[in-house]
Amino acid sequence: MVSTVLVANRGEIACRILRACNEAGLSSIAIYADNDANSLFVELATKAVPLNGNTITETYLDQQQILKIAKENDVDAIHPGFGFLSERADFAKAVIDSGITWIGPSAMAIEKMGDKMTARTTMKAAGVPVIPGEEIEQDDAEEALVAIRSASQRVGFPLLLKASSGGGGKGMRVVNSPEELDDAVSGARREAIAAFGDGRVYVERLLTGSKHVEIQILADKHGRTIHLGERECSVQRRHQKVFEEAPCPTMTPQLREKMGQAAILAAQAVNYVGAGTVEFLLASSGEFFFLEMNTRIQVEHPVTEMVTGVDIVREQIRIAAGEPMSCGELNIRGHSIEVRLYAEDATNNFLPAIGPLVVFEPPVGPGVRLDTGVRQGDEVTPNYDPMLAKLVVWAPSREEALQRMRRALDEFVVLGTTTNIRFLRELCDQEDVINGSTDTTLIDRVWPNGWKPQIPKDLVDAGLMIAGMSESSGKHRKMNSEIQGEEGPLSPFTTLSRRFP
Repeated sequence: MVSTVLVANRGEIACRILRACNEAGLSSIAIYADNDANSLFVELATKAVPLNGNTITETYLDQQQILKIAKENDVDAIHPGFGFLSERADFAKAVIDSGITWIGPSAMAIEKMGDKMTARTTMKAAGVPVIPGEEIEQDDAEEALVAIRSASQRVGFPLLLKASSGGGGKGMRVVNSPEELDDAVSGARREAIAAFGDGRVYVERLLTGSKHVEIQILADKHGRTIHLGERECSVQRRHQKVFEEAPCPTMTPQLREKMGQAAILAAQAVNYVGAGTVEFLLASSGEFFFLEMNTRIQVEHPVTEMVTGVDIVREQIRIAAGEPMSCGELNIRGHSIEVRLYAEDATNNFLPAIGPLVVFEPPVGPGVRLDTGVRQGDEVTPNYDPMLAKLVVWAPSREEALQRMRRALDEFVVLGTTTNIRFLRELCDQEDVINGSTDTTLIDRVWPNGWKPQIPKDLVDAGLMIAGMSESSGKHRKMNSEIQGEEGPLSPFTTLSRRFP
């Protein structure tokens, strides 16, 4: 029985979990660092408890402090969200050993799937296809380099070096020739040690022009494991996703069933319980290969919720409490698209940006959903990930969903900090996006020298003027509708945030 849930996270995902708890009639505990004291997620919780410390390590990553708060507040379940401690097997074990319900898979499953080399060998044994490559078990830097040189000759170039621990593109290097190998290994190991404390890297064949497709799975404690279809997540910058959709535009029912069954096999191989995601590379030939399994809720889970009607976070809580999952057979309805709105400079290699959210007015309307942890007046700081929101749309068809996303981005007003809204809007008009032929190379192919918008000078002048205003965005919209662009008068819905990166 679960009655009080502590959310060991912050920001957007904390808001998402807390709302699920509120809908389920559960009490909730938010924990927060000093610089999050006035954040939205703190207000959504039944009770909020401050964390002692100044850094992330001293606050959201302090396992003992979080467990102490849980015990003092009679918490009977902890949800880790994503990031932070969500894929730390030692934290999952500590929570379970303390007698508190862990809303997630077992520590063993997290450990096996969290180490990518162990995951590869486990998948091979389970009959799940993996990308051709070789695991490198040597810890010593020189011995590892010798082994990687040897493996690279068998795998062939171009190849990909990947860190065994962690994710997010850290410790990953593309190697096009033997001459690049030594420096790439050194750089990948150095980055992996800094990010994960583990310098092990392994070798995979580089599969270019493939789609990044992932399968959402759910497994309960009653022996039932199902998949909820796929998400297409091919559009990425720096190996991180920016545009996701469900279902995959090129998926067939036969391929969906085949990939879904492979994902179920992957989950069953580690006795998985809860919500998880099995990621694959899908080649144009129809072949697919296991990439990794994320043993947590995914950032892009809303698109699956929109096309299946399943509340995945609510199912996580239900499963952790020992109840059978409530969803029945897979039923995909319509099409959903998600874009990640970041405070970042898309014209400068997507570097993070900071600043106040002087105006933050999201779009509304049929089929539009916004998952966010910020509001107007908040400050974007360098302390945390710069994702501001996930803008999600649903429509009966992909074409309608894409047009709805365009409309929603046109209406999204953000002033005070640099965002990627204009980039996202332009992305929606790219030919490969329109026809569904996206792959993991899209951004680099379309903008090999980086994204550079064409901004008329009168729009720049108007943007600078409007950014200094303190009045409501109703005036922003009125003035915006009167601005003349290169193609004539702009639509009243074409906001300045669309025109500025």
